[in-house]
Parts: sequence; C-alpha cells; structure tokens
Amino acid sequence: MKRNRKKVVLLFWIIFAAGIIYAAFLQYKISLNYGVVPAKNADYLIVLGAKVKGTEPSLTLASRIDAASVYLKKNPSTIVIASGGQGPGEDISEAECIKRELQKLGINESRIVLEGKSTDTYENIRFSKNLIPKSAKDGVVVTNDFHLYRALSLAADANLKVQGLPADTPLIALPKSYIREYLAITKYYLVTSLANLKTRLLVEFF
Repeated sequence: MKRNRKKVVLLFWIIFAAGIIYAAFLQYKISLNYGVVPAKNADYLIVLGAKVKGTEPSLTLASRIDAASVYLKKNPSTIVIASGGQGPGEDISEAECIKRELQKLGINESRIVLEGKSTDTYENIRFSKNLIPKSAKDGVVVTNDFHLYRALSLAADANLKVQGLPADTPLIALPKSYIREYLAITKYYLVTSLANLKTRLLVEFF
C-alpha cells in the first residue's frame, strides 16, 4: 500500500512539474511578441475581433481598436480589415463594432473593409485573407499581446506576410485570457501535428 501511495505521489509531482515547465514554455513563446513594433506604411492592417457587449466593445476589443487607430493615423496609406462575426449577446458583428469605433477615433470609412463572418482566430485570418487587395504585400495583425503568438502562427500557415502589433491586455482580463490562450495554443499544436502526420502518411503510402 505504501509503495503504491509513493508511486501515486511521485507521478503527481512529475505531472505537476511537467505542467509548470510546459506553461513556462508557452509563456516564453507568447512573450516574444511583447512590445514589438511593426514597420511603417504596411499595405493593410487586420484587427482581430473580440467580445462585443450589445453594441459596445469589450475592454479587450477596445484595446485592439485603440492600437489600430494609432497605427492608422501615423500611416494614412494603410487600409484596415475589421474581422469578426456576430456571436451570442452581440447586437452587431465584431467587425461592425470595430468599424464604428475606428470612425469615432477619426479613421475614414473609406479605409475600412469589413469581414463579418468569422467565428474564431483561424477564420479571422482565412476570411480576411480573401479581402486583401491583390497588390498588397506587407500587412500587420492587431490583437492583444497574449494572443499575438497564435495569431501570427495561423497567419504564417495561411502564407500571409504579416507583422504583429500588440495591444495591451486589460488587467481584469489577464488570468482568464492567459488560461484560455494556453489551452488554445495546445489545441493548435495538436491539430497542426495531426495534420502534418496525415500529410506524411499520404506522401509515404500514395
């Protein structure tokens, strides 16, 4: 009995230590995008959607909009793609909310393109890609700092040449945001690994 109990305790501490190491690894990957500054005069800028409360942006989305407006004012030739569909509790799409708030901040409507169908980051990137002008080359993705690593990874998977523009994460949203992001990155790793394995098997056997 004592031996079994010791084994269980040892296994618990091994799993616990592995979890801490993995979380530290994820945090390191996320932190690589803290404070990055994108190049000037990008052809386009994609603002990724987040929760809208009725018609008002959540604190998380508001910070993305603020960061985007600062860049757009400094780079008047850059167009902006507002990305995000309409979810539960939202009276308008996240894209429409982004547009309205940018206009309040002085960004001309003629510079704003709406992508109002996406439901997650993967679709944000894929659907926005279809709206990028054919002549455009360099782009910027705007999202909160905790979210930028995964967003840029998905953009690279979609063959988009983009840089990141990190928006601050509201303090009240930090714990929930990071826990959800750790889980989302883990899911991304698993899906990517399975897709790569499937590709290798198809190449090997066919």
